[in-house]
Amino acid sequence: MDHLTHPNNVTEFILLGLTQNPQLQKILFIVFLFIFLFTVLANLLITITISLSPTLSAPMYFFLTCLSFVDAFYTSVTTPKMIIDLLYQRRTISLGGCLTQLFVEHLLGGSEIILLIVMAYDRYVAICKPLHYVSIMRPGLCRLLVMVAWIGGVVHATVQILFMVNLPFCGPNVIDHFMCDLFPLLKLACRDTYRLGMIVAANSGAMCLLIFSMLLTSYIVILSSLKSHGSEGQRKALSTCGAHVIVVVLFFVPCIFTYMRPVVTYPVDKLVTVFFAILTPMFNPIIYTVRNTEVKNAMRSLLKKRVA
Repeated sequence: MDHLTHPNNVTEFILLGLTQNPQLQKILFIVFLFIFLFTVLANLLITITISLSPTLSAPMYFFLTCLSFVDAFYTSVTTPKMIIDLLYQRRTISLGGCLTQLFVEHLLGGSEIILLIVMAYDRYVAICKPLHYVSIMRPGLCRLLVMVAWIGGVVHATVQILFMVNLPFCGPNVIDHFMCDLFPLLKLACRDTYRLGMIVAANSGAMCLLIFSMLLTSYIVILSSLKSHGSEGQRKALSTCGAHVIVVVLFFVPCIFTYMRPVVTYPVDKLVTVFFAILTPMFNPIIYTVRNTEVKNAMRSLLKKRVA
């Protein structure tokens, strides 16, 4: 009955983008093109370095490779279109393209969340149970955990897209954003979306808040156990865990702000999305290389071999 009352006659959406100012659009085009290229190349460099370096064979680096791989693709879901749209005054995306972007974005975002949990567990075992680390974090288990991360991402994205795919859109079709996301679409739907918005908030926002709290608690436990370690062990563990905590905060805080609320949009949403969808994947390789001597040494060694 709902579909008879509200025919789904919208085939494309108009994206307002980051700004309507033509001069600012040109500046942002250059800025975000540089950020995108740096992000993809930096994450691919980490992936290649770890894959080709025998010294980086520990499970931590296997998970870091997977995180870099996800980040390289995560930023590629929305950033290229946003960059191209900055060259045009009229920016559109088809309904199918919008739902596809939404699905892939949440697949990769969900997978990254589970990967961050896996990396926290890896650090917990390494620091709190060092004598059992090798026997617990076996290659088979590591591959299984990564597979679980991907399956979890698929399940999360499928749940989100099933909520959205049957929504009727009968106009208006203007999205005040540079990408398709849950709340802007729910706001345009031609029916009451309050209950659906609460489900989305529970599936995304509440889960982000719960997992963020669990991760912070786990790192507090890990850091409190460092008292029994020597000064060198404490320094190395603090450096590694510090990098993880920074990445977790950068990813989860904007995520909680974006999804932990009823169906409502704010002008600041675009800036928050830029932070966790575009800037965080750029920060991750910087954080993990600057704070990790082994990765930096492996990169230098790899570059020397290529130059020689």
